[in-house]
Amino acid sequence: MGRRLGQHFLFDPGILGRIAEAAVPAHADCVLEIGPGKGPLTRHLAHRATRVVAIEADRRLAEALRTSPPAPNVEVVAGDALIVPWPRADVVCGNIPYQITSPLIARALTPPRPGRIVFLVQREVADRIAAPPGSRAYGALSAAVQLVAGVERLFTVAAGAFRPPPRVESAVVRITPRPEGELPTPDDESAARRLIQALFQRRRQQLQRSLREASGLPATAVTRLLETQGIAPTARPEELAPHDFLALARAIGTF
Repeated sequence: MGRRLGQHFLFDPGILGRIAEAAVPAHADCVLEIGPGKGPLTRHLAHRATRVVAIEADRRLAEALRTSPPAPNVEVVAGDALIVPWPRADVVCGNIPYQITSPLIARALTPPRPGRIVFLVQREVADRIAAPPGSRAYGALSAAVQLVAGVERLFTVAAGAFRPPPRVESAVVRITPRPEGELPTPDDESAARRLIQALFQRRRQQLQRSLREASGLPATAVTRLLETQGIAPTARPEELAPHDFLALARAIGTF
């Protein structure tokens, strides 16, 4: 059943404890766990929270957890974590299926955001999420996440810590949404995300051309816009920090 849904069950108690501590360093009222599987991480989280809501896509695993819950404060929900309603949680945590990492992160960062998100993901994905501007791993996912949150790549987890072992190494990443006062407005955030996607789809192009194609503005307007923001027209998307995309998206809206 694990292979059918792309699940690899982490069983190393030391690593499970480290993930739980990274997610809930102090007591939390509510923790949302994605993909509890057989419940080993759930047990650790339950010791650190008043309530744990665990969403499991495999209905047989979900029923087993309901029949024999890891702790009395655990509520099990059977369903797709991309579809079922989420409770308001202080922390979102989980060993998540690698094939749906990006949409799960996007949902976790959809307001109302938790105070902390800790996911065990494929190592290369963790590297991309945490990558700084100008690095080879920096891309649309990096910029979109860092637009609203700080990112820490905490530690790697070898394939041998899972059953069955995946073909890749994994890593734990902690995403901390920024305080409300430091966040862009919803409209500005949406515009910046659209611009990030559009420009990284043309990442081999210089900004003067890619921004003209993405915005529909004439070349003279794009040149003036880039000059106003202090961005070289020959730069490429991976050289821009998240706040640069936000500033450009706001500026485009004034033309």
